[in-house]
Amino acid sequence: MHYRLPIGEDDFAQVRREYYFVDKSPFIREFMDRHGAVTLFTRPRRFGKTLMLSMLRYFFDIEQAEKNRQLFDGLAIAKDAEAMLGQGTRPVVFLTLRELKFTSWEKMESGLRNVFSELFRKYRFLLKDVELDSVDRENFEQIYMGKAALVSEMNALELLLHLLNRHYGRKPILLLDEYDTPIQQGWQYGFYDHVVEFMRVLLTKALKTNPSLDFAVLTGVLRISKESIFSDLNNLQVDSILSPRYPEAFGFTPDEVNRMAQDFGWQDKLPEIKDWYDGYRLRGREIYNPWSVLQYFANDCEPRPYWVNTSGNAILAELMRSIDDEHAATLESLLQGGSVQAFLREGVIYSDIGDDEDALYTMLVTTGYLTVAGEQRIGYETQYDLCLPNKEIQSLFADEILRRFRHYQKKSALVRLMQALLAGDAEKAQTGLSKFLESMVSAFDTGAKESFYHGFVLGMTAVLVPDYEVQSNREAGYGRFDVAVFPKDTAKTGLLLEFKTADHDAELADRAEAALKQIKERDYMAPFRARGIGQVHQYGVAFCGKQVLLKEMSEDK
Repeated sequence: MHYRLPIGEDDFAQVRREYYFVDKSPFIREFMDRHGAVTLFTRPRRFGKTLMLSMLRYFFDIEQAEKNRQLFDGLAIAKDAEAMLGQGTRPVVFLTLRELKFTSWEKMESGLRNVFSELFRKYRFLLKDVELDSVDRENFEQIYMGKAALVSEMNALELLLHLLNRHYGRKPILLLDEYDTPIQQGWQYGFYDHVVEFMRVLLTKALKTNPSLDFAVLTGVLRISKESIFSDLNNLQVDSILSPRYPEAFGFTPDEVNRMAQDFGWQDKLPEIKDWYDGYRLRGREIYNPWSVLQYFANDCEPRPYWVNTSGNAILAELMRSIDDEHAATLESLLQGGSVQAFLREGVIYSDIGDDEDALYTMLVTTGYLTVAGEQRIGYETQYDLCLPNKEIQSLFADEILRRFRHYQKKSALVRLMQALLAGDAEKAQTGLSKFLESMVSAFDTGAKESFYHGFVLGMTAVLVPDYEVQSNREAGYGRFDVAVFPKDTAKTGLLLEFKTADHDAELADRAEAALKQIKERDYMAPFRARGIGQVHQYGVAFCGKQVLLKEMSEDK
């Protein structure tokens, strides 16, 4: 058995020869029995989609069939004699678009030409086919040389499948990996309409009632709205996080993680692995993030966030740009282990993100930032309870919030600010907070509302998660405090922050005193007493434009 871990390696043959492999081959038989004409698998980035497609490629590919058959020796599928009859029986076209991460349509168009040029280079033997007519030959040569018109590029897959079918006398299989990467780039960088139109024509030509296609498998993060990409396909079968037909095909199951831990002698680390990288729920099955589990084992079981989901980051950034008090409270609740309710829909378009809250949460689920904790029927629709799946995502989520709120260069400065508040050093905390306000440049003015400062400071407290529970705008005593920070360890110090705004700098001291008076008169300390937290630093914080004044509750008050 190989014990090298396949970090970043997703070629099935290479993994089987040199690396540790989690046996996912039973999926092949299950898929052979149930697949549709076109199957789309949507899962978060780095959940094993490319490796799975690569496994299908080596299993079905008619080229080097006997050599490829050896790759499956010792795997579960090799024991299935009936399934193995399908091994090495079809021509296979394997194409990945995951590297097409360009920032303009001109560069994307050039990248697409290069992708199809490289693909056709693999099949240049078709140019020697005596039955190739002049039109097909010319189109093939133009695409092969990267000189084809855009409309010809849109027909590239249809042409290649047609020629392979004629050459072998067998219908080929199309495996298209990360089909939505160019689309996500188009949304993020302003050429969405161009790339959607290209992909719509490309996929319709290749997939719709194509007599030269056996079946196709596509992978991606999202099912782009039926109206924009798959508008003409009536043979599409979607397997997603919300409706998985093959829930264990991607990611690691608990049994697979347990077996890995046993093989590497790290069974004692299983509780930690579960806390950090488990938490995804697909049709009742627990699923671990495979990329992070491999990274965890490869880094001597050091728990930290290894997973970076670029598409999810862009979507989360969109949420941060339109943050308001309601969303700030939702994010704070999620960080504290709470949930949010949403109606999810799989057929979405990127342009809905800023305008449709449910579309946003749908994308946060499909990109792996949120998972389904429960569901309930309301009328004819299903409302889902969504939460952060594990500590890794909690950390990434908190960090993204910090970046959007703090508008500052160094996380260490934010940590020092929070440490000063927890230590009761009002002067040092005021200095640190002043520097943050100064760095905001034009974002603040003398007319800023208290809610703006409230959200600003609330975002900063994300750095205290998970050792502290942060609450805002909660009822306590005889009113509602602004921000309270409760230590999970009741022997540690808590924080209570009440905010006020002033029209002029000269009013800052009075407004800070008014905040302290409100804390005392309305007994905002009640929830701290109820939790048995004995030491709490209470601050009145007054803002005026970029000016801030902190006052701490003195003993005699």
